[in-house]
Order: sequence, then C-alpha cells, then structure tokens
Amino acid sequence: MFKLNPYGDTGLRVQFGETISKETNEKIRSFCMYLEKENIPGVIEWIPTYTTVTIVYDPYYILYDMLKTRIESIQHQLSDIELPRAKVVHIPVLYGGEKGPDLNHVAYVNGMDESEVIRIHTGIDYLIYMMGFIPGFPYLGGMSDKINAPRLANPRAKIPAGSVGIAGKQTGIYPLNSPGGWQIIGQTPIKLYDPNREKPILLQAGNYIRFFSITKSEIAAIEREVEAGSYLPPIEKYTE
Repeated sequence: MFKLNPYGDTGLRVQFGETISKETNEKIRSFCMYLEKENIPGVIEWIPTYTTVTIVYDPYYILYDMLKTRIESIQHQLSDIELPRAKVVHIPVLYGGEKGPDLNHVAYVNGMDESEVIRIHTGIDYLIYMMGFIPGFPYLGGMSDKINAPRLANPRAKIPAGSVGIAGKQTGIYPLNSPGGWQIIGQTPIKLYDPNREKPILLQAGNYIRFFSITKSEIAAIEREVEAGSYLPPIEKYTE
C-alpha cells in the first residue's frame, strides 16, 4: 500500500498499511530516510506513526500537487534504501515495590505471580516503532498477550521519569515526569531524555529494547553512574 491524501491545508499523509507490522515499519523508516536525504524544498517536517507518515509543507514553496507528484515518483525506490543494522539496547529495571506499584495487579488480572510477569516482560526484544508523545518516549511492539493489562481507571497526576508501564497490549517507558494511566510495573534509572547530552534522546526507531531485572542495590549503583555521566546501557547487534 502507498496511498496519498491531503491532511489539512499544509499536510500530505502517506499511508503504508492498515495494521502494525515490522514490514510496514521498515517501509516507513526507509521513506523517512529518503526525505532526510532529498531535503525537498518546502518540506518542513514529517511525522511517522505505526502505519503512516504525515509530511508538513510550506505551500508558498511547494504546492500540494507538486509535492504529491514528487512523493509518488519515489515509491518504487524505497526497496533500494539500506536501513542501518538494528541494535538491541538493554534497559535495567527494578520491578515491583515502590518503583512498580501495579506489578501485583498486572499479575492478578493475568492469573500469575509477579515473578512470572517479570520473566515474560524481560524475555522479549521489543521493536521501537517510533518516538513521540513526549521527548524520548518509545512506542514498542511485541509484548506478550499473557501480561496484557487495562489502563488505570483514574490516571495518576504524576508518573516518575523512568517508570516502566503496561497499557493494554503495549509496554513503554516514561522518559519524563508526566501524568499517565499506564500500570507501572517498575522503573529504570537510565535517562531516556537528557537535554544536556550531545544526543538528548537515547533510543531510536528501528532498534530494539530488552529489559533486564535488577536489585535495589544495583539500581542505586547505576543511578550514581548515570548522575556522573559514566553509565552506558549494554548494546548489541540484533539477530533474528
């Protein structure tokens, strides 16, 4: 699928599929790489989602029909774009207790104990489909239905940065303090967003996350390294 439609007065939406899949995501990332390389005059930015990319343009520089023709001409070139080799970023998490107040509830609604939830949650490589919502927030795919849990009926006014949560069939990490309605099962000491870093956003779409469980003493030690700027999360090449 490669469907183009106007999106408001200054937008063009390109649809690559109707369902969330790795294949659709690869097409979207290839398309975004092309846009970055071509630097089309008049294109201001592009916003990737699970199945679409919305291009925002300046109509004083390029008209909709001109942009549409330009975009239509590249659809057969996307398969020639070589995507970077995917990496797996290992994220340490202290599960349960004060850091994961909803772990017990997630276990209860799925008829298992907390250790089983942790085992399942840490046993998957989660594809980062896109970044958004707030700076550094990764939209992840691949969570097991076995630990599916509904959103909170009453969202919390403040979720601490680093909190790892589950909402429906998704899991994710809050990069900043923010309101939220996800079931919080743990917390990572890693900063997903740090404006003082050379690259403020730690994660990147197309890579993977693998969570691993740590103890209270380990999180304290990692927190000290993070504050000192000396902690680097383990990273390895992704192999299917």
